[in-house]
Amino acid sequence: MPALFFDCSSGISGDMTVASLVDLGVDLNALDAELAKLGLSSEFHWHASIQSRQMITGTKFDVHLAAGATHHDHHHHDGHSHGHSHDHNHDHSHGRSYREIRQLIESAGLSDFVRERSIAVFHRIAVAEGRIHGCPPEDVGFHEVGAVDSIVDIVAACICLDLLGQPSVYASYLFDGTGSIHCAHGTFPIPAPATMEILKGIPIRQIDEPMEFITPTGAALLAEFCGGFGSMPLMQIEKIGYGLGTRDTSPRPNVLRALLGSLVAAGAGASIDPDEVVEIVTNIDDTTPEISATFPAELLALGALDAFLTPVQMKKNRPGIQLTVLCEKADADFMATWILTHTSSFGVRMHHCQRLKLDRKVIPVSTAYGEILVKFGYLRGQCLQASPEFESYAQAARSNGVRIKDVYESALHAAAAYR
Repeated sequence: MPALFFDCSSGISGDMTVASLVDLGVDLNALDAELAKLGLSSEFHWHASIQSRQMITGTKFDVHLAAGATHHDHHHHDGHSHGHSHDHNHDHSHGRSYREIRQLIESAGLSDFVRERSIAVFHRIAVAEGRIHGCPPEDVGFHEVGAVDSIVDIVAACICLDLLGQPSVYASYLFDGTGSIHCAHGTFPIPAPATMEILKGIPIRQIDEPMEFITPTGAALLAEFCGGFGSMPLMQIEKIGYGLGTRDTSPRPNVLRALLGSLVAAGAGASIDPDEVVEIVTNIDDTTPEISATFPAELLALGALDAFLTPVQMKKNRPGIQLTVLCEKADADFMATWILTHTSSFGVRMHHCQRLKLDRKVIPVSTAYGEILVKFGYLRGQCLQASPEFESYAQAARSNGVRIKDVYESALHAAAAYR
């Protein structure tokens, strides 16, 4: 399965994303032909050039606007460079609205993948802006992101991903800087309000460097495409691309690195390879339920991998319980001895088993009720399962005086950004 990993060690913006994908080997003629379908050729032209930042050579992607076209301020780190002056205070007319952009993309004759994912990225931005400004997403009038160069950045990124085979996308943990930015609605602290709104539910931290590392466009692309954030999944790397921003941000190279390859299959060193455990089983029909109920907890406290009780029908139609314990091979004799010593069992059955399991991470996600711990399950780097931790969301429900069900559903919703 093709996979793409973004190393966001210098943040991410829309044009840096496109540049890194182009540097992986995207056919520029194919990209140009697809962008022409937007019908905006009279408003812009683009080019990709080879440049270097801090001795790292990569691709710089630039969108140049025709005279009179609206554009956006690139903040401190957005990575764009235009060949003309523009209003850095954003006191210019609105760009296109979300409704106009959606209609533009829907009528462009793009592939289903590009059309649907481009609109989805813009929808994420519209929802974020709508929450900030208190209006429905359909009515959001974009400033920066409605400008022609931002439209090109987002649609071009989706085109590139389509041309690269629609890989599964992952990214490193995110961070943003400190200080402030000047945008259409005034001066705001970094991270920008739209960026924070888009990245809700995704792990992010702040570092003591006075610049913007993540733009709303970059945040929306990550939120839409990334199946997980953190360490690089187990991959066989085939191509490496470097997307360059405009500024030299010494000592941190202003570069977005993209790694393209394939996830390693089971049997080739992936974490899905089976491990060996011992299953210990015994049937008990002469112990009270009160005493039997203590067995699993005690065995787990002693190091069992799992322990549970199952109702069974035993000899002479007697109702009983089956005690099952999973443990490491080295612990099997100890666990069996404990069962024979602390229960009424006269014998146990022991089986050597192979076990397949998902990789697991417990990550706090942000909800309206506070941070909730969620356990995520990964198969070869792809997130397949998300399960809120009961004690975490139960405590949040008690603290907020709401139903446990409400907090549980809120945590599941927030966890969807990781999948």
